[in-house]
Amino acid sequence: MTAEQLIKESEAALREKFAIADEISEYNQEKVLKAFNKRGIALRHFNATTGYGYGDEGRYALGEVFADAFGAESGIVSPALLSGTHALSVALFGVLRPGDAVFSVSGMPYDTLRGVIYGEGNGSLKEFGVEFRCVELEQNGKFDKNAIKENLEKYGEKVKMVYIQRSRGYELRDAFSVEEIGEICAFVREMGFKGCIFVDNCYGEFVEKQEPCDVGADVTVGSLIKNPGGGLAPTGGYIVGKEKYIDLIGRRLTAPSIGNEVGSYAYGYRLFYQGLFLAPHVVNQAIKGSLLIGKCMEMLGYENFPKLDKTPADITRAIRFDTAKQLCDFIQSVQDASPVDSFVTLEAWDMPGYDSKVIMAAGCFVEGASIELSADAPVKEPYTAYFQGGLTYEHSKYALKLILQRLL
Repeated sequence: MTAEQLIKESEAALREKFAIADEISEYNQEKVLKAFNKRGIALRHFNATTGYGYGDEGRYALGEVFADAFGAESGIVSPALLSGTHALSVALFGVLRPGDAVFSVSGMPYDTLRGVIYGEGNGSLKEFGVEFRCVELEQNGKFDKNAIKENLEKYGEKVKMVYIQRSRGYELRDAFSVEEIGEICAFVREMGFKGCIFVDNCYGEFVEKQEPCDVGADVTVGSLIKNPGGGLAPTGGYIVGKEKYIDLIGRRLTAPSIGNEVGSYAYGYRLFYQGLFLAPHVVNQAIKGSLLIGKCMEMLGYENFPKLDKTPADITRAIRFDTAKQLCDFIQSVQDASPVDSFVTLEAWDMPGYDSKVIMAAGCFVEGASIELSADAPVKEPYTAYFQGGLTYEHSKYALKLILQRLL
C-alpha cells in the first residue's frame, strides 16, 4: 500500500471524528467572538504602548477577553510571560507563601517545572519554604481518588493548592478531559479542601467546549505559542482564574506594590487578539492532523495515544517506536516537511530543563511554537515521539506523506 492510499483510507475511516472536531470548533469560535463583542474590542486596543503602560487599554481588555473565553473572573495576558513554564512559575510563586504545601494529584509535573519545584541554589519553591507533594496516577492513567483522599486527610489545612497537569508531558498517559478535571475538582471540594485548584492547561485549550475554570478550577495557565495564540502570537502566556488569585499573581509578575496596573508593549497587541480569534479553527486543524497520523500509524502497527476510540483532550499524540533510529527518523521527517529550516539535520542535545537528550523538530515561524507542526522526544526507552500542532490540516497531511514514505 502506498502512502497516498493509506492516507485516503484513514480519512474515510475518520469522517465521524472529523465532524465532531468541526462541531467543537464552531462552538468555541462563537464563544471567542462573543467575548470580543462583550468587551467592545476596537482598533484602539491594538495600539502599542511604552514605559509604565498606565491605562493601557489593550493589555487590560486582552486579559478580560481571555477570562471570558476561558470561563474565569479575571486574566493576565502578557508578552512578559516568556513560556508556559514561566507563566506557571509566576502563578505558583504568586499564590503560594512560605510554609504552604502543594499537592499534585496528577503525578510529577513536566520536566521543565521540576527545577522550579525542587531546584537547589536557584530560588525554587523548596528554597522559599514551599513543600511539594504528589500522588501518582493509577496504572490506567486516571486519578487515584483513594490516594488523594488519604493525603488530603493526612496533611489537612497545610495544603493550600491542588495542582493538576492536564497534558501528558513525556508520560505515557492520555491528557485529562475537562470532564475528568471537573470531577476531581468536585472530589477535593467534597473532601473539605478550600484552597486553590490550579491547572496547567498547556496543549488543551479549545480542544473541548469547556475549559478548566468552567468546571471548578481556580487558576488556569498556558502558553500563547501553543493553542490560544492561534499561530500568530509571537510570544507570551496567559493566566486566568478567580480575581483574588489573579491579583496576587499580578503582584508577582510586576511588584507587590504595583500589580496589574502597569505593563506596556511597544509592538502592539493585534497579533494576540487575532491569534485568539483564530485559535478555535487552528486547534481544529491540529486535532484533525493528529487523528490522521494516529490512524495511519495504527494501521501500520505502531502503538499510539490517545486511542482512536477516544475523543482527544489535547493536541498531542504519543507514538511508540522499537528503536532510537525509528524514533529519530520520524522526528526528522517532520523537520523535512517544515516551512522553516527544512534542510536542517537534527541532533539530540541536552536541552535546558530536561534530564535526557532531546531531539526536536520545530521548523516554525515562531521559534518553539508547538501549535505549529512539531515533534519532539527524549532519546531513551521506551522510544516515544510526541507529535503536536499543525496550523493547517493540509500541512499535517503533507508531513504525514513524508513520514509514511520513510517508514514504508
